[in-house]
Amino acid sequence: MHSASNPPADRDRAHLLAAIDLAAGARRHGNHPFGALLTDAAGEVLLMAENTVITEHDVTGHAETNLVRQASRTLTPEQLTEATLYTSTEPCAMCSGAIFWSGIRRVVYALAATELNVLAGAKPDEPLLDLPCRQVFEAGGNTVEVSGPYLYEDAAAVHLGFWG
Repeated sequence: MHSASNPPADRDRAHLLAAIDLAAGARRHGNHPFGALLTDAAGEVLLMAENTVITEHDVTGHAETNLVRQASRTLTPEQLTEATLYTSTEPCAMCSGAIFWSGIRRVVYALAATELNVLAGAKPDEPLLDLPCRQVFEAGGNTVEVSGPYLYEDAAAVHLGFWG
């Protein structure tokens, strides 16, 4: 499946496209092509982050984890609870855990992890932590609303030619 059954709301679409632009920026900066941003309840962008795994020599430098670090240092618990995290690709298990523990209660993503694995040419014997974000959030009592995947073509474009 290359997109969710219904198209995203206009606000969600705009923020997803901005997250994809952040992913393109991460790639230009020498990192893996992933980006994320956080908005308040009114849809105003609060924070943005991109992947820094390569340039910071930190395997935990995923866009969502970088964003959660910034958010937890600068926003109140109430702001986090009301925020929405938009990301260019479905959060991995590590990032999903960080999102859960931050108190952020809504996630919208563009590219599904399964779609990324195909684009990246993941081999059957390659170690992958293949755990969908919805499953991670379910383990936390379904307190995080998840919407996605959306915008396959836009989200996939930043990965083309990067992996392999």
